[in-house]
Amino acid sequence: MPDMHSEAFRALLKPAAVRARAREMLELGHAGRLLHFSVRPERLEACADYVLDTIRANYPTLDIPFHARWRHFVLDGEDRWKRLDAAAGFANPAIRGRAAYDLAVVSVLLDAGAGPDWRYRDAAAGREIGRSEGLALASLDMFAAGLFSSDPAEPLRADAAGLKHLDAAALAQGFQVRADNPLLALEGRAALLNRLGEELERQGLSRPGALFDRFAGEAETGTVRAAHMLGEVLATFGGIWPSRLTLAGVALGDTWRHPLIAPGEPTEGLVPFHKLSQWLTYSLIEPLQWAGIAVLDIDALTGLPEYRNGGLFLDLGVIALKDEADRTRPHEVSSPLVVEWRALTVALLDAIGGLIRGRLGRSAEELPLAKVLEGGTWAAGRRIAREKRVDGGPPLAIVSDGTVF
Repeated sequence: MPDMHSEAFRALLKPAAVRARAREMLELGHAGRLLHFSVRPERLEACADYVLDTIRANYPTLDIPFHARWRHFVLDGEDRWKRLDAAAGFANPAIRGRAAYDLAVVSVLLDAGAGPDWRYRDAAAGREIGRSEGLALASLDMFAAGLFSSDPAEPLRADAAGLKHLDAAALAQGFQVRADNPLLALEGRAALLNRLGEELERQGLSRPGALFDRFAGEAETGTVRAAHMLGEVLATFGGIWPSRLTLAGVALGDTWRHPLIAPGEPTEGLVPFHKLSQWLTYSLIEPLQWAGIAVLDIDALTGLPEYRNGGLFLDLGVIALKDEADRTRPHEVSSPLVVEWRALTVALLDAIGGLIRGRLGRSAEELPLAKVLEGGTWAAGRRIAREKRVDGGPPLAIVSDGTVF
């Protein structure tokens, strides 16, 4: 591939490319040209009603926080991160920021689907919690216990040495995995953290928290842009993902192929998402704000194409499978069906965001997409899943290695 194309491939690492390719997929859907899904735009208003109902139930005053990992550290009204922060007594905002970044990076990377049968028994609450909240609390407890640190004198950190040598058995113990409490993709999660340690070391970084210092140093005017943060996240952690596309020397991360997209262009057939990297970027915003650094243009990031947001549109009939037999077949994340589903999700989240703002009379600045997701589409996707299926699982069976969904 000629070097002249490398810039075109690098552009796929920007959230604008995620949004543009998603809109292209939605346009194909409107034209009835997709391979696996049909789009029913007349059902979008009812979907917005359902999301708005969920927002009002969860946040009656409409004081909605960002969609970020920090929400999952709250149980029964108690913010476990704030409790850990207070107990730690971090000496200054930079030390707190590094620790928060270490925790957020590790916790997000461990946040692939847990499966319907796994639960984490929270000692403080005296009950079992599943799915993302359970994974978050388990990761927080492991972080507090120093599992990700190579220095017993500094447990509240994740560092390259500690991550490189973390094994699946230690992770299994932290997640309370047993024969009767199975966690999906345990080995994949451990391998991902191992690769994170190796990649940090390769880049000369001691810990994920080094990114906090980088952003703080760049924010000479007291601000940093969200799209720039995503670029740094992709550049810093791009090497950890297994079996992904690299073209013209550009590692494309969470980018997949679809035969109908961008015909005739150098990047023909390529559909980027960067879901975990964007989820991580959303989760890295608040520690900067706690340190007095403003993050601008958060809406440059896109909605997250995962099974809660995607399930919302499929379960409420905004999109429909052309072949109902696909509902029971397992699908690889690289399949055109999953690529269609994820791209449609990104584009439809933008549409839902606009409808919600219109209903509430709020501007994009007052109600950015990150708040619509939290309020919001993710919670509504979980709610409709519970109404539709006993286990509350996703509407499609995805074969995952723990690094996409």
